[in-house]
Amino acid sequence: MSQSDKKNNPQPWKTENWYVSSWNYLEEVTKDFNPPKAVKVHDITLRDGEQQAGIILTKDDKIKIAEKLSEVGIHRIEAGMPAVSPNDEVAIREIVKRNLDAEIFCFARCMVPDVELAADCGVDGIVIEIPTSKHLIEQGYKWPLEKAVELSITATQAAKKAGLYTVFFTIDATRSDMNWLLNLVEKVATEGHMDAFTLVDTFGVLSSHAATYFTQKVIERVNTPVEIHFHSDFGLGVANTINAVLAGAEVIHTTVLGIGERAGNTPMEETVLALLTLYGIDVGIDYGKLNELSKLVQKLTGMEVPKNRPFIGDYAYNIESGIVTGWFKNVFHTDPTIVYPVNPAFVGHEPPDIFMGKKSGLDNIGIWTQKLNIELTEDEKMAVLREVKQKSHDLKRVLTEDEFAEIARNVKA
Repeated sequence: MSQSDKKNNPQPWKTENWYVSSWNYLEEVTKDFNPPKAVKVHDITLRDGEQQAGIILTKDDKIKIAEKLSEVGIHRIEAGMPAVSPNDEVAIREIVKRNLDAEIFCFARCMVPDVELAADCGVDGIVIEIPTSKHLIEQGYKWPLEKAVELSITATQAAKKAGLYTVFFTIDATRSDMNWLLNLVEKVATEGHMDAFTLVDTFGVLSSHAATYFTQKVIERVNTPVEIHFHSDFGLGVANTINAVLAGAEVIHTTVLGIGERAGNTPMEETVLALLTLYGIDVGIDYGKLNELSKLVQKLTGMEVPKNRPFIGDYAYNIESGIVTGWFKNVFHTDPTIVYPVNPAFVGHEPPDIFMGKKSGLDNIGIWTQKLNIELTEDEKMAVLREVKQKSHDLKRVLTEDEFAEIARNVKA
């Protein structure tokens, strides 16, 4: 956060929409941060997200998701890989025709025909992939190293000729030799073409500290914007993406729900909200539509999201604990951020539900009796609470309103 931002908002950790730790903004914490002036979101739900095993998106599915992504304010949409999927090609052409606010990109191999087809689809930009780890080139692709270099130069030259914004995408970069990788990137930049370079952690094997280091090293050697594409095999996609941004990366590749190969890609929802609230970096999207977008993607992909998933899970804001219900009762309607780090309304989540179960307390009883118009004395409330706890324990779940009402009737009888 710049000095001017601090003057405009001297307490960025506390707003009407969120309340995080003030420690995040201490000078001792932030002094080495070097984020770019602006951060763009490059959504890869329709390409890498669909590579999640079991997900199939039709043309109409892709159009619906692309339209919603653009409505939310996502800057760039990677709509698919036309050269290897005729269905993707049709979908990409239709998405381009929609004239969305978002820029439309597609994914391509380092092959001139792939590039030419992308240009014919009418996209704004292209992400050109090449393997960059020696073991993957020689063992996975059965290529000599020189072939990877030659293909990269030829394909990126073709992209420049076609007038496409060209993003050079280095598969398995984080398991490659760093000097080999950076030499390759410099060679492609000088003999071929690239408008941006993507640091790719294909197998999710980068530590958060290494994400900072690697991004810094790339920026020292590469005179183009740096983009980041991280996977979450160790659950570090969000942390690594944030660290790369703080080291100067300008574009983050994310998916809605964090879907993608194996354990998935970096989830967009958690990443953009962490950047906003914990670091004061606003990517400029409509945060109030995050749940609307996530529900659409859940429906069209069939993906089940854990109920406690941050910000978008069905139970992300629900409460059963009696102690926390007391906090909720006292402060939610005046300042919800005292009991939630991010106001559910800010991310378009439904209002919280207060559950009735084994961990509930008298405040839960009070809320439910008022909602169901049941009158109980203080002694009766205690008796009902004892019965609630036992029944919830025996059923191994929270209770329904009918089950609660029956307990209340039996206690009053």
